[in-house]
Amino acid sequence: MIARFKDLCLDAADPLALGGFWARILDGEVADAGGDDTRVDPRSARSDAESIWVNRVPEPRVGKTRVHLDLRLAGADPAALLAAGARLLREPAGAATWWVLADPEGNEFCAYPAGEGTGPGPFDLVVDSVEPAAQATWWAGVVGGVVEYGSSTASVVGAAGFPWEHWVFHAVPEPRTVKNRMHWDVEMLSSEPTALLDAGATLVREPIDEAPWWVLADREGNEFCAFAPRPTG
Repeated sequence: MIARFKDLCLDAADPLALGGFWARILDGEVADAGGDDTRVDPRSARSDAESIWVNRVPEPRVGKTRVHLDLRLAGADPAALLAAGARLLREPAGAATWWVLADPEGNEFCAYPAGEGTGPGPFDLVVDSVEPAAQATWWAGVVGGVVEYGSSTASVVGAAGFPWEHWVFHAVPEPRTVKNRMHWDVEMLSSEPTALLDAGATLVREPIDEAPWWVLADREGNEFCAFAPRPTG
C-alpha cells in the first residue's frame, strides 16, 4: 500500500446545479468548494471519502460514462430519483435487475432495488476496463485490499480509505479514448509520487500554485489526482 483512497470528483458545466442534484439523491448538503466548484457531503457519511467534489470544466461531456456509482434505492423503484431530476435510460431486463439512469448532465449511474440489510445510497464504484484483473491487481497494490473475481469483473475489497463495498473493474471491449468525467483522488503516504511512478503510473501534470497536487494516470490511462499527506498534530 502506497496511498489511500481520498474522494471522487465529477466534471460539470454547472457545478451548483449538478451538485444540487447529487445532494438531493444522496441526502447530502452542497458546500462551496471555492471558485465555481461545489462539494456534495452526504449527511450519513462515515468519512470524508464519501464526499463528491463537483468541478467546473469548459468542455461538454462526450462519449460513454466509464466511471460511475451504483446506488441502492430506498424502495422498489427509482421514482424518487426521477422526481429529483434523473433521466431513465434503461429499465431492468432479464438478468440485469437494475435501472440505468443519467444525471442532468448525462452522466450515467445504476440504481438497484432496496436490498435486505443494506441501506440506500452508493455501494460500488464501477470503472470500465479492457483488462479488469490487471487493473484491480494494480490498484490493490496501490491502496491495499484484496481482489475478488467475477465472470466479467475484478473488484478491490478493503482498500485503504475506500468508503463503499466494492471497487469494480468491469470488462468492456473498447479502450478509453476521452477524459473521464468522474475520477478519484488518492492521498499518498509519501510527500512525492515516486512510489506511484515506480509502480507504473504516468505523470500527467506537476503541482501548480492553484492546484498543488499531482495528476497521474493508471495503466489504462484513467487520470487521478495524488495529494501529499495531510499534516498531523
